[in-house]
Amino acid sequence: MGILRGLRDHPHLLELAYQLVEKGMEKVHPLVRRIGYARANRWLRSPEKIAKQAIFDCKMCGQCTLHFTGMTCPMTCPKNLRNGPCGGVRGDKTCEVDPGMLCVWVEAYERSSRMSIYGSGINEIQPPRNFLLAKRSAFINILSLKDAELRGARDSYVGIGRDRT
Repeated sequence: MGILRGLRDHPHLLELAYQLVEKGMEKVHPLVRRIGYARANRWLRSPEKIAKQAIFDCKMCGQCTLHFTGMTCPMTCPKNLRNGPCGGVRGDKTCEVDPGMLCVWVEAYERSSRMSIYGSGINEIQPPRNFLLAKRSAFINILSLKDAELRGARDSYVGIGRDRT
């Protein structure tokens, strides 16, 4: 495990960093809208992928839920479960599919308990994965409201770009 992956065990530090990124994306949103979401996606996708893979083993699903899941990527679950464990978690907290790894959802729950800002997000039901958003920048999907469309209504969306009318 590299130094960057070790950051996952400091979820409060990561949620502070997430807030900075969130504020930064809100500030650049007018520019992103002007240059176009597709063009911005091409520019931001690679840096986002590199950073998030180095820290979270990100799978670039395009619907990032890190701040809801204790800064643990649920797509690293062998079953790709977005809303909690499968029920096959072993007594030693390991995965039933890959006994060599801790259950992603055990890690998410434990890390969420150390997050003062987004920690309660672990209790929120996440929408099913929209495979059309894969391999795209999650930040651009949020800014362009592609992610919110899946959630049903942009007024109920919590995250980057909220309160945008």
